Amino acid sequence: MNKIILAIFIVITGCNMKKSRLEEPKAEKINKVLSIHGDDRTDEYYWLSNRGDSKVIDYLNSENQYRDEFMKDYKPLEDEIFQEIKSRIKEDDSSVPYFDNGYFYYTRYEKDKQYPIYCRKKESLNSKEEILIDANIMSEGHEYFRVGDIEVSPDNKLMAYSIDTVSRRIYTVYFMDLETREVSEKSIPNTSGSITWANDNKTVFYNLKDLKTLRTERVMKYNLNIEDSEKEIYYEADETFSVYSYKTKSDKFIVIGSSATLSQEYRYIDAEKPDGEIKLFDKRVDDLEYSISHFDDKWFIITNKDNATNFKLMVCEEGKTNSKNWVDFIPHRDDTLLEGIDIFKDYLVVTERNNGLRKIQIRPWNGEKNHYIEFDEEVYSLYSSTNIEMNTNKFRYSYSSMTTPNSVIEYDMITKDTLILKETEVLGGKFDRKNYHTKRVWAPARDGKKVPISLVYKKDLFVEGENPLLLYGYGSYGITNNASFSSVRLSLLDRGFVYAIAHIRGSQYLGREWYDDGKMFNKKNTFNDFIDSGKFLKDQGFSHEDKLFAMGGSAGGLLMGAVLNMAPEIFKGVIAAVPFVDVITTMLDEEIPLTTFEYDEWGNPNNKDSYDYMLSYSPYDQVGKKDYPAILITTGYHDSQVQYFEAAKWIARLRDRRTNNDPLLMYCNMDAGHGGASGRFEAYKETAMEYAFFISLLNN
Repeated sequence: MNKIILAIFIVITGCNMKKSRLEEPKAEKINKVLSIHGDDRTDEYYWLSNRGDSKVIDYLNSENQYRDEFMKDYKPLEDEIFQEIKSRIKEDDSSVPYFDNGYFYYTRYEKDKQYPIYCRKKESLNSKEEILIDANIMSEGHEYFRVGDIEVSPDNKLMAYSIDTVSRRIYTVYFMDLETREVSEKSIPNTSGSITWANDNKTVFYNLKDLKTLRTERVMKYNLNIEDSEKEIYYEADETFSVYSYKTKSDKFIVIGSSATLSQEYRYIDAEKPDGEIKLFDKRVDDLEYSISHFDDKWFIITNKDNATNFKLMVCEEGKTNSKNWVDFIPHRDDTLLEGIDIFKDYLVVTERNNGLRKIQIRPWNGEKNHYIEFDEEVYSLYSSTNIEMNTNKFRYSYSSMTTPNSVIEYDMITKDTLILKETEVLGGKFDRKNYHTKRVWAPARDGKKVPISLVYKKDLFVEGENPLLLYGYGSYGITNNASFSSVRLSLLDRGFVYAIAHIRGSQYLGREWYDDGKMFNKKNTFNDFIDSGKFLKDQGFSHEDKLFAMGGSAGGLLMGAVLNMAPEIFKGVIAAVPFVDVITTMLDEEIPLTTFEYDEWGNPNNKDSYDYMLSYSPYDQVGKKDYPAILITTGYHDSQVQYFEAAKWIARLRDRRTNNDPLLMYCNMDAGHGGASGRFEAYKETAMEYAFFISLLNN
């Protein structure tokens, strides 16, 4: 018996899915004809979108019961994996403190408690701890609980904070006197969760949501000293835009942002004069993207102006913000994507991406030579950490790889020395990074492009052509999945799995063009890249021919649905988490949350050319009479991003049309939304369920 088979055999001994077939849930068919552009689509499961209907609730519960029963032989394995995951996590842990306006702020956890405790200490870490919020206490009585934002007034006396207890990303804002600990009777419901203080210590800015579409559409102002003083200061009439607000790092301005996928517009207010004039930064222009930061007497603008596909940095004076006054500061580079900046008194820190990897460039304001922070590993994850202080030469960033736990690192921009402030501990005594190997390979896509893939596996369990492999993908919105560490993932790696991330088109891994080539009428490139990556991994011996698994969530769930229709034969099993699969129906319903924001990503199906193209890959519409592999679909009843009924309708249609009998399972978390369970450990129970599902299939 080879070592891979042995590793898997050990965890599944005694579990056998070859049992009498359980009766699957059967959704009633009630035909609804949906017509547009002279085309009729029949949706026999449309009724499942009737949120709150007892018949719908009963069906969702029946799916959960069926999954529980079908997987009951593997419940001990689920419990085992959950305990493994939990045992690796330091329960009494805390974040690296950061200094802001006279206080050190940090978050800590206590053993056997699910939620964070938000704290601060005045001037010194040796000072007495002040607990701002103990979410373990606040969460009592709630099935779901999440803190959105915590903002302390400039004089450190008042605290505004936001809470979501439903998992729809709709937050209520509260106010607390930090000296008396008294919570104001005044609360503000239906917000986006973010809060911004003006410099007068009494005025806050916040953003209201439309409760039907969940679009953040209004910027409001409230004076805590004046009863019923809520005032709308900006309304975004364009339904393809949403609004937000923040204070510049310089503390000089309150910024009101209005953003669509491919266009932004900003206004600003003097933070010292919150009742003063609201000034327009520059008028919105189609396909002009930009973001703004303030320093000294200048604005710094990251933008795609002048066909800067990978973005460039421009600058303008405070009173001359019209785009005609913008001047190049860091020119556009064809091979480098400009992702962000951090401004310090003496330095500009630039985050960029070249050949798929993030880099950090340090640029002194005094004209001294620029330089990069150096990293040794072939593939890694890197991002700017909390950098609130302006007057410091220390830059904080987070670093990890698929074999290196995450570290918060402080870099001295003068001496170039690095100090690891904290490396995440992996408890249990079983993890040694030297036992694992990570690398990057390039898969040939069918159109000649090369798709980068990040891999990790345990060295002594890898046998060419024998391992099960889990391939993860997303590929939308320009979001890039970096090759970062996961202690959770060790439960797969230690059972002989290879884990791989396909950096497919639709992300910005290889720059903005990589994103543009995977959206709108190029969307099928995303799916083809994933399929071709899976075939390549098999051909190269990273996966056994019959042990390739796949997983993706949200838009990655759409990816899973599309590739299941296009190439179901290459996968042993697939997990689609909170999947966006009913593309046409969703994108035609402007009352469904977030629909109108998506037109620049997928297309607007009210236009026939977009309709035809989207229909050709829409996972729900393209379910066919064919063999499908084992599938687990997960969703949340309160999901604000992708509605639960997309998953429910999809599994019903899959069951009705598939021509084989591989397991089709669905789990609907009746208490959670898009992000899953809120407790720190509760979410890992769902992860354990997912891993057990994959492992179970190896015994079939």
